[in-house]
Amino acid sequence: MTALLLIPLVLPFVMPPLARRALDRLAPVTALWALTAAALVLAGACVAALGALVLTGLLRLPAFAALGELVHPLRAPSGYLVLPAAAIATGLLTIGAGTLTHSVLRQTRAFRTARAEAGRRPPAGDLCVVDSPEPDAYALPGRPHRIVVTTAMLRSLGPDEREALFAHERAHNRGGHHYFLAAAELAAHCHPALRPARAAIRLAAERAADEAAATAVGDRRLLARAIARAALAGQAARTTRPGFAPAATTGPVPQRVAALLAAHEVHARRSACWVALLLAACAALSATAATTGAIAFHHEVEIAQGEEPR
Repeated sequence: MTALLLIPLVLPFVMPPLARRALDRLAPVTALWALTAAALVLAGACVAALGALVLTGLLRLPAFAALGELVHPLRAPSGYLVLPAAAIATGLLTIGAGTLTHSVLRQTRAFRTARAEAGRRPPAGDLCVVDSPEPDAYALPGRPHRIVVTTAMLRSLGPDEREALFAHERAHNRGGHHYFLAAAELAAHCHPALRPARAAIRLAAERAADEAAATAVGDRRLLARAIARAALAGQAARTTRPGFAPAATTGPVPQRVAALLAAHEVHARRSACWVALLLAACAALSATAATTGAIAFHHEVEIAQGEEPR
């Protein structure tokens, strides 16, 4: 049982190299879905495995064994192994819960501030112009979705570039990319190896919006120029937007501009299939190991409670 529970704790370490290959070989929308789904499954399996390790250690203690109505000792490895593992798992869960709570509170405050700021002026359709000396533009989720742009950003771009930038932000709102970014943030607090996946998911969301906006605008060079100029203008800007609000100026902009200027490639290659299969296999193996370990733990508890013959 304990060996099975270690598998979900180790598998997330293969996520960073797989994420890099997925970004290179999969279409942006496919990469966004595949990376987010894999990160969520790996994060959930990790939390389940840590929880089972904590309970295994607690039920080795007389007070918790009595509380769990155990009439036989719980069959598990030696306490010299289980108790330290349970203590470490408790610490990891506590740290993860603490950092996640802090992130949720901070993002909630930023979201409320952004919605209040956007609501001070009547919108022009889905566009909200904020009077600010800081160049910024982003897609703001909520009901209804908004595109927030500052006056400084508008002054930094030409008319065609503004429309290209707005098309990019509208693509974020249509694609619901804030859900993917929120899921990536959640996964990053469950296992440290999933933090690089958060950056990869953000890049995949930006690339997906880039491609959708390029189709809508019909000029990849114009969009690339608009993104580059917006990123240069907002390079030193201080922004209070929430982390799950996507913006055209985030991520490795040179890499995105290069992808827009390159010839549009068909991503249905054999290597792309292998990357997707590896992501799915890692997620499935992690979920299976966590589920099997949890079932085995429950079975051992039933035996210790005398509900099944030893």
